Amino acid sequence: MLDKTIYKQIFKASFDAPIDVEFWDGEQVNYGDGEPIAKIKLNEIIPIKDIMAHASLTFGEAYMDGKIEIDGDLQQLVTTVYEAKDSFMNNSKFSKLIPKRSHSEKMSKEDVQSHYDIGNDFYQMWLDPTMTYSCAYFASETDSLEDAQWNKVHHILNKLHAKPNETLLDIGCGWGTLIFTAAKEYNLEATGVTLSQEQYDFVTAKIKSEGLEDRVHVFLKDYREIKQTYNHVTSVGMFEHVGKENLQEYFEQVNNRLADDGTALIHGITGQHDGAGVDAWINKYIFPGGYIPNIAENIGHILNTSLQLDDVEPLRRHYQKTLEMWTANFHDVKAAVVDAYGQRFYRMWDLYLQACAASFESGNIDVVQYLLTKGASGKNLPMTRSYIYHADVAHGVK
Repeated sequence: MLDKTIYKQIFKASFDAPIDVEFWDGEQVNYGDGEPIAKIKLNEIIPIKDIMAHASLTFGEAYMDGKIEIDGDLQQLVTTVYEAKDSFMNNSKFSKLIPKRSHSEKMSKEDVQSHYDIGNDFYQMWLDPTMTYSCAYFASETDSLEDAQWNKVHHILNKLHAKPNETLLDIGCGWGTLIFTAAKEYNLEATGVTLSQEQYDFVTAKIKSEGLEDRVHVFLKDYREIKQTYNHVTSVGMFEHVGKENLQEYFEQVNNRLADDGTALIHGITGQHDGAGVDAWINKYIFPGGYIPNIAENIGHILNTSLQLDDVEPLRRHYQKTLEMWTANFHDVKAAVVDAYGQRFYRMWDLYLQACAASFESGNIDVVQYLLTKGASGKNLPMTRSYIYHADVAHGVK
Protein backbone atom coordinates (compact mmCIF):
# COMPACT_ATOMS: atom_id res chain seq x y z
CA MET A 1 0.00 0.00 0.00
CA LEU A 2 1.42 3.34 -1.11
CA ASP A 3 0.34 5.24 2.03
CA LYS A 4 2.14 2.78 4.28
CA THR A 5 5.28 2.86 2.15
CA ILE A 6 5.44 6.65 2.42
CA TYR A 7 4.73 6.49 6.15
CA LYS A 8 7.64 4.10 6.59
CA GLN A 9 9.93 6.51 4.74
CA ILE A 10 8.75 9.40 6.94
CA PHE A 11 9.25 7.45 10.17
CA LYS A 12 12.64 6.13 9.10
CA ALA A 13 13.98 9.69 8.83
CA SER A 14 12.13 11.21 11.75
CA PHE A 15 13.63 9.84 14.97
CA ASP A 16 17.02 10.02 16.67
CA ALA A 17 15.94 7.38 19.21
CA PRO A 18 14.39 3.91 18.94
CA ILE A 19 10.63 3.93 18.30
CA ASP A 20 7.99 1.24 17.75
CA VAL A 21 5.16 1.87 15.30
CA GLU A 22 1.97 -0.13 14.96
CA PHE A 23 0.05 0.50 11.72
CA TRP A 24 -3.71 0.44 11.23
CA ASP A 25 -3.59 -3.12 9.89
CA GLY A 26 -1.69 -4.45 12.91
CA GLU A 27 1.80 -4.52 11.34
CA GLN A 28 4.50 -3.48 13.80
CA VAL A 29 7.81 -1.93 12.77
CA ASN A 30 10.79 -1.07 14.97
CA TYR A 31 12.91 1.97 14.15
CA GLY A 32 16.37 2.28 15.69
CA ASP A 33 18.28 -0.02 17.99
CA GLY A 34 17.69 -0.49 21.71
CA GLU A 35 14.76 -0.12 24.06
CA PRO A 36 12.03 2.02 22.42
CA ILE A 37 11.29 5.33 24.14
CA ALA A 38 7.68 5.19 22.91
CA LYS A 39 5.22 3.31 20.75
CA ILE A 40 3.13 5.07 18.13
CA LYS A 41 -0.16 3.40 17.24
CA LEU A 42 -1.89 4.54 14.05
CA ASN A 43 -5.54 3.54 14.46
CA GLU A 44 -6.49 4.60 10.94
CA ILE A 45 -4.94 5.87 7.72
CA ILE A 46 -4.16 9.59 7.76
CA PRO A 47 -3.93 10.88 4.17
CA ILE A 48 -0.37 11.60 3.08
CA LYS A 49 -1.55 14.72 1.25
CA ASP A 50 -2.65 16.19 4.60
CA ILE A 51 0.77 15.48 6.12
CA MET A 52 2.50 17.04 3.12
CA ALA A 53 0.32 20.14 3.49
CA HIS A 54 0.78 20.72 7.24
CA ALA A 55 2.56 17.96 9.14
CA SER A 56 2.22 19.37 12.66
CA LEU A 57 -1.44 20.33 12.17
CA THR A 58 -2.34 16.91 10.74
CA PHE A 59 -0.56 14.87 13.39
CA GLY A 60 -1.78 17.20 16.16
CA GLU A 61 -5.41 16.82 15.14
CA ALA A 62 -4.98 13.07 14.73
CA TYR A 63 -3.65 12.84 18.30
CA MET A 64 -6.51 14.96 19.64
CA ASP A 65 -9.05 12.73 17.86
CA GLY A 66 -7.47 9.46 19.01
CA LYS A 67 -6.46 8.46 15.48
CA ILE A 68 -2.91 8.30 16.85
CA GLU A 69 -2.07 6.99 20.31
CA ILE A 70 1.28 7.33 22.08
CA ASP A 71 2.40 4.78 24.65
CA GLY A 72 5.47 6.13 26.44
CA ASP A 73 7.17 9.49 26.93
CA LEU A 74 5.41 11.96 24.63
CA GLN A 75 7.84 14.79 25.40
CA GLN A 76 10.85 12.61 24.61
CA LEU A 77 9.19 11.44 21.40
CA VAL A 78 8.60 14.98 20.18
CA THR A 79 12.12 15.98 21.24
CA THR A 80 13.66 13.28 19.07
CA VAL A 81 11.54 14.41 16.12
CA TYR A 82 12.88 17.95 16.51
CA GLU A 83 16.45 16.68 16.85
CA ALA A 84 16.31 14.53 13.69
CA LYS A 85 17.40 16.91 10.94
CA ASP A 86 15.45 15.07 8.21
CA SER A 87 12.23 14.62 10.20
CA PHE A 88 8.87 15.79 8.90
CA MET A 89 9.12 18.75 11.34
CA ASN A 90 12.42 19.97 9.89
CA ASN A 91 12.47 18.92 6.24
CA SER A 92 11.15 21.65 3.96
CA LYS A 93 9.29 19.21 1.74
CA PHE A 94 6.95 18.47 4.65
CA SER A 95 6.13 22.12 5.38
CA LYS A 96 4.43 25.07 3.76
CA LEU A 97 4.22 28.76 4.54
CA ILE A 98 1.51 29.75 7.00
CA PRO A 99 -0.83 32.48 5.67
CA LYS A 100 -0.46 35.89 7.26
CA ARG A 101 -2.99 36.69 9.98
CA SER A 102 -4.40 40.10 10.86
CA HIS A 103 -3.17 41.69 14.07
CA SER A 104 -5.53 44.63 14.24
CA GLU A 105 -6.58 45.68 17.73
CA LYS A 106 -9.88 43.81 17.23
CA MET A 107 -8.19 40.62 16.04
CA SER A 108 -5.55 40.79 18.80
CA LYS A 109 -8.33 40.99 21.39
CA GLU A 110 -10.10 37.97 19.87
CA ASP A 111 -6.83 35.99 19.81
CA VAL A 112 -6.00 36.73 23.44
CA GLN A 113 -9.49 36.00 24.68
CA SER A 114 -9.68 32.69 22.82
CA HIS A 115 -6.73 31.48 24.93
CA TYR A 116 -6.84 33.29 28.26
CA ASP A 117 -10.61 33.49 28.64
CA ILE A 118 -11.09 29.74 28.76
CA GLY A 119 -11.65 30.65 32.39
CA ASN A 120 -9.63 31.33 35.52
CA ASP A 121 -10.92 28.04 36.94
CA PHE A 122 -9.09 26.11 34.21
CA TYR A 123 -5.72 27.75 34.86
CA GLN A 124 -6.13 27.51 38.62
CA MET A 125 -6.30 23.72 38.22
CA TRP A 126 -2.64 23.39 37.21
CA LEU A 127 -0.76 26.67 37.59
CA ASP A 128 0.93 27.43 40.90
CA PRO A 129 -0.73 29.73 43.48
CA THR A 130 0.84 32.85 41.94
CA MET A 131 -1.25 32.23 38.78
CA THR A 132 1.84 32.91 36.66
CA TYR A 133 1.60 31.56 33.11
CA SER A 134 5.12 32.14 31.81
CA CYS A 135 8.64 30.79 32.24
CA ALA A 136 9.76 30.44 35.87
CA TYR A 137 13.31 31.07 37.12
CA PHE A 138 14.94 28.18 38.96
CA ALA A 139 17.70 29.56 41.13
CA SER A 140 18.07 26.05 42.52
CA GLU A 141 17.27 22.61 41.10
CA THR A 142 15.15 22.01 44.20
CA ASP A 143 12.94 25.10 43.80
CA SER A 144 9.23 24.41 43.75
CA LEU A 145 7.27 25.83 40.83
CA GLU A 146 5.81 28.52 43.07
CA ASP A 147 9.24 29.48 44.41
CA ALA A 148 10.61 29.65 40.86
CA GLN A 149 7.76 31.91 39.73
CA TRP A 150 8.44 34.30 42.61
CA ASN A 151 12.11 34.14 41.64
CA LYS A 152 11.23 35.17 38.09
CA VAL A 153 9.19 38.17 39.18
CA HIS A 154 11.95 39.39 41.52
CA HIS A 155 14.66 38.73 38.91
CA ILE A 156 12.79 40.91 36.41
CA LEU A 157 12.12 43.74 38.85
CA ASN A 158 15.68 43.63 40.16
CA LYS A 159 17.12 44.05 36.67
CA LEU A 160 15.19 47.32 36.27
CA HIS A 161 17.07 48.89 39.21
CA ALA A 162 13.89 50.79 40.08
CA LYS A 163 13.67 53.31 42.90
CA PRO A 164 10.72 53.79 45.31
CA ASN A 165 7.79 55.85 44.00
CA GLU A 166 8.81 55.41 40.37
CA THR A 167 6.23 54.19 37.88
CA LEU A 168 6.01 50.90 36.01
CA LEU A 169 3.88 49.66 33.11
CA ASP A 170 3.45 45.91 32.58
CA ILE A 171 2.30 45.16 29.01
CA GLY A 172 0.30 41.94 29.10
CA CYS A 173 0.01 41.78 32.88
CA GLY A 174 -1.67 38.38 33.19
CA TRP A 175 -3.17 37.82 36.63
CA GLY A 176 -1.09 40.63 38.10
CA THR A 177 1.62 38.93 40.15
CA LEU A 178 4.34 41.24 38.84
CA ILE A 179 2.47 44.52 39.33
CA PHE A 180 1.32 43.59 42.84
CA THR A 181 4.89 42.63 43.77
CA ALA A 182 6.22 45.87 42.27
CA ALA A 183 3.80 47.89 44.39
CA LYS A 184 4.06 45.98 47.67
CA GLU A 185 7.77 45.06 47.77
CA TYR A 186 9.43 47.73 45.58
CA ASN A 187 7.10 50.64 46.43
CA LEU A 188 6.38 51.40 42.77
CA GLU A 189 3.18 52.72 41.27
CA ALA A 190 2.38 49.83 38.94
CA THR A 191 0.01 49.68 36.00
CA GLY A 192 -1.00 46.59 34.05
CA VAL A 193 -2.71 46.27 30.68
CA THR A 194 -4.47 43.17 29.36
CA LEU A 195 -6.98 42.21 26.69
CA SER A 196 -8.34 39.31 28.75
CA GLN A 197 -11.64 40.03 30.51
CA GLU A 198 -10.99 37.16 32.94
CA GLN A 199 -7.57 38.53 33.91
CA TYR A 200 -8.87 42.09 34.17
CA ASP A 201 -11.69 41.04 36.49
CA PHE A 202 -9.28 39.01 38.65
CA VAL A 203 -6.77 41.87 39.00
CA THR A 204 -9.47 44.48 39.60
CA ALA A 205 -11.00 42.44 42.41
CA LYS A 206 -7.58 41.86 43.99
CA ILE A 207 -6.69 45.56 43.87
CA LYS A 208 -9.88 46.34 45.78
CA SER A 209 -9.56 43.48 48.27
CA GLU A 210 -5.97 44.49 49.14
CA GLY A 211 -6.71 48.22 49.29
CA LEU A 212 -4.13 49.09 46.63
CA GLU A 213 -6.19 51.48 44.51
CA ASP A 214 -3.55 54.21 44.86
CA ARG A 215 -0.59 51.94 43.93
CA VAL A 216 -1.90 49.42 41.38
CA HIS A 217 -3.96 50.09 38.26
CA VAL A 218 -5.17 47.86 35.44
CA PHE A 219 -6.64 48.63 32.02
CA LEU A 220 -8.66 46.36 29.75
CA LYS A 221 -7.37 47.65 26.45
CA ASP A 222 -4.87 47.09 23.68
CA TYR A 223 -1.32 48.03 24.70
CA ARG A 224 -1.22 50.38 21.71
CA GLU A 225 -3.91 52.53 23.34
CA ILE A 226 -1.72 53.45 26.33
CA LYS A 227 -0.39 57.01 26.02
CA GLN A 228 1.27 57.77 29.38
CA THR A 229 5.00 57.41 30.01
CA TYR A 230 6.59 55.41 32.84
CA ASN A 231 10.00 55.07 34.44
CA HIS A 232 10.01 51.36 33.69
CA VAL A 233 8.26 48.94 31.33
CA THR A 234 7.99 45.18 31.66
CA SER A 235 6.42 42.72 29.25
CA VAL A 236 6.44 39.00 29.90
CA GLY A 237 5.30 36.48 27.29
CA MET A 238 3.68 39.19 25.18
CA PHE A 239 5.59 39.83 21.94
CA GLU A 240 4.86 36.26 20.80
CA HIS A 241 1.24 37.39 20.33
CA VAL A 242 1.69 40.57 18.29
CA GLY A 243 2.58 38.98 14.93
CA LYS A 244 5.64 39.34 12.74
CA GLU A 245 4.25 42.41 10.98
CA ASN A 246 3.72 44.25 14.27
CA LEU A 247 6.99 43.54 16.09
CA GLN A 248 8.51 46.90 15.15
CA GLU A 249 5.40 48.69 16.37
CA TYR A 250 5.56 46.70 19.62
CA PHE A 251 9.15 47.77 20.39
CA GLU A 252 8.34 51.35 19.34
CA GLN A 253 5.47 51.29 21.83
CA VAL A 254 7.86 50.10 24.57
CA ASN A 255 10.13 53.00 23.64
CA ASN A 256 7.29 55.54 23.55
CA ARG A 257 5.99 54.48 26.95
CA LEU A 258 9.40 54.86 28.61
CA ALA A 259 10.58 58.11 30.15
CA ASP A 260 14.06 59.23 29.11
CA ASP A 261 16.75 56.98 30.59
CA GLY A 262 14.08 54.54 31.75
CA THR A 263 14.62 50.80 31.73
CA ALA A 264 12.56 48.01 30.19
CA LEU A 265 12.68 44.25 30.69
CA ILE A 266 11.19 42.28 27.82
CA HIS A 267 10.83 38.54 28.39
CA GLY A 268 9.59 36.23 25.66
CA ILE A 269 9.98 33.10 23.56
CA THR A 270 12.70 33.63 20.97
CA GLY A 271 14.32 31.39 18.37
CA GLN A 272 18.08 31.15 18.19
CA HIS A 273 17.99 30.04 14.56
CA ASP A 274 16.19 30.94 11.35
CA GLY A 275 12.76 29.41 11.00
CA ALA A 276 9.12 29.99 10.14
CA GLY A 277 8.30 31.25 13.62
CA VAL A 278 4.86 29.66 13.54
CA ASP A 279 3.37 26.22 14.03
CA ALA A 280 0.13 25.48 12.19
CA TRP A 281 -1.37 23.32 14.94
CA ILE A 282 -0.55 25.73 17.78
CA ASN A 283 -1.72 28.63 15.63
CA LYS A 284 -5.11 26.98 15.09
CA TYR A 285 -5.81 25.49 18.51
CA ILE A 286 -3.72 27.23 21.18
CA PHE A 287 -2.38 30.66 20.21
CA PRO A 288 -4.19 32.12 17.18
CA GLY A 289 -1.98 34.68 15.51
CA GLY A 290 1.15 33.63 17.38
CA TYR A 291 4.64 34.20 15.94
CA ILE A 292 8.02 33.37 17.51
CA PRO A 293 10.69 35.84 16.34
CA ASN A 294 14.34 34.88 16.36
CA ILE A 295 16.86 36.83 18.38
CA ALA A 296 18.20 38.72 15.35
CA GLU A 297 14.70 39.98 14.50
CA ASN A 298 14.12 41.32 17.99
CA ILE A 299 17.52 42.99 18.23
CA GLY A 300 16.99 44.50 14.79
CA HIS A 301 13.71 46.03 15.94
CA ILE A 302 15.33 47.27 19.14
CA LEU A 303 18.08 48.97 17.12
CA ASN A 304 15.44 50.70 15.00
CA THR A 305 14.10 52.50 18.09
CA SER A 306 15.92 54.77 20.55
CA LEU A 307 16.30 51.76 22.85
CA GLN A 308 19.71 50.34 23.64
CA LEU A 309 20.59 46.88 24.83
CA ASP A 310 21.94 46.41 28.36
CA ASP A 311 21.72 42.65 28.87
CA VAL A 312 20.47 39.48 27.18
CA GLU A 313 19.80 36.33 29.21
CA PRO A 314 18.60 33.05 27.63
CA LEU A 315 16.43 30.88 29.93
CA ARG A 316 15.72 27.85 27.72
CA ARG A 317 16.28 25.22 30.42
CA HIS A 318 14.09 27.16 32.83
CA TYR A 319 11.11 27.04 30.47
CA GLN A 320 11.63 23.35 29.79
CA LYS A 321 11.49 22.69 33.54
CA THR A 322 8.48 24.98 33.96
CA LEU A 323 6.56 23.11 31.27
CA GLU A 324 7.49 19.76 32.74
CA MET A 325 6.07 20.87 36.09
CA TRP A 326 2.92 22.20 34.44
CA THR A 327 2.52 18.88 32.65
CA ALA A 328 2.80 16.94 35.91
CA ASN A 329 0.21 19.25 37.50
CA PHE A 330 -2.04 18.88 34.45
CA HIS A 331 -1.85 15.09 34.61
CA ASP A 332 -2.81 15.23 38.28
CA VAL A 333 -6.11 16.95 37.40
CA LYS A 334 -6.88 14.90 34.28
CA ALA A 335 -10.23 13.64 35.56
CA ALA A 336 -11.41 17.14 36.45
CA VAL A 337 -10.30 18.59 33.08
CA VAL A 338 -11.95 15.78 31.10
CA ASP A 339 -15.13 16.14 33.14
CA ALA A 340 -15.27 19.90 32.56
CA TYR A 341 -13.94 20.21 29.00
CA GLY A 342 -13.89 16.76 27.40
CA GLN A 343 -11.29 14.18 26.37
CA ARG A 344 -10.34 15.94 23.12
CA PHE A 345 -9.62 19.20 24.96
CA TYR A 346 -7.51 17.34 27.51
CA ARG A 347 -5.45 15.62 24.77
CA MET A 348 -5.01 18.95 23.00
CA TRP A 349 -3.58 20.69 26.06
CA ASP A 350 -1.49 17.67 27.07
CA LEU A 351 0.09 17.63 23.62
CA TYR A 352 0.64 21.38 23.74
CA LEU A 353 2.43 21.33 27.10
CA GLN A 354 4.62 18.32 26.29
CA ALA A 355 5.41 19.41 22.72
CA CYS A 356 6.46 22.84 23.99
CA ALA A 357 8.70 21.23 26.63
CA ALA A 358 10.24 19.14 23.85
CA SER A 359 10.74 22.21 21.69
CA PHE A 360 12.71 23.91 24.47
CA GLU A 361 14.58 20.69 25.31
CA SER A 362 15.76 20.30 21.71
CA GLY A 363 16.75 23.97 21.37
CA ASN A 364 14.10 24.48 18.72
CA ILE A 365 13.01 27.55 20.68
CA ASP A 366 14.39 29.54 23.62
CA VAL A 367 13.14 32.19 26.00
CA VAL A 368 15.17 35.36 26.40
CA GLN A 369 15.13 38.38 28.70
CA TYR A 370 16.19 41.65 27.05
CA LEU A 371 17.14 44.49 29.41
CA LEU A 372 16.80 47.79 27.54
CA THR A 373 17.49 51.46 28.23
CA LYS A 374 15.87 54.45 26.57
CA GLY A 375 19.00 56.39 25.85
CA ALA A 376 22.65 55.47 26.29
CA SER A 377 23.00 51.91 27.54
CA GLY A 378 23.26 51.50 31.29
CA LYS A 379 23.15 55.23 31.99
CA ASN A 380 21.42 54.84 35.35
CA LEU A 381 22.48 51.25 36.00
CA PRO A 382 25.42 50.03 38.10
CA MET A 383 28.63 49.20 36.25
CA THR A 384 28.31 45.41 36.59
CA ARG A 385 25.56 42.80 36.76
CA SER A 386 26.31 42.16 40.41
CA TYR A 387 23.51 44.51 41.47
CA ILE A 388 20.99 42.03 39.97
CA TYR A 389 22.27 39.07 41.93
CA HIS A 390 22.67 41.02 45.18
CA ALA A 391 19.06 42.17 44.86
CA ASP A 392 17.96 38.64 43.97
CA VAL A 393 19.47 37.32 47.20
CA ALA A 394 17.88 40.14 49.18
CA HIS A 395 14.48 39.12 47.78
CA GLY A 396 14.94 35.43 48.50
CA VAL A 397 16.20 34.31 45.06
CA LYS A 398 19.02 32.01 46.12
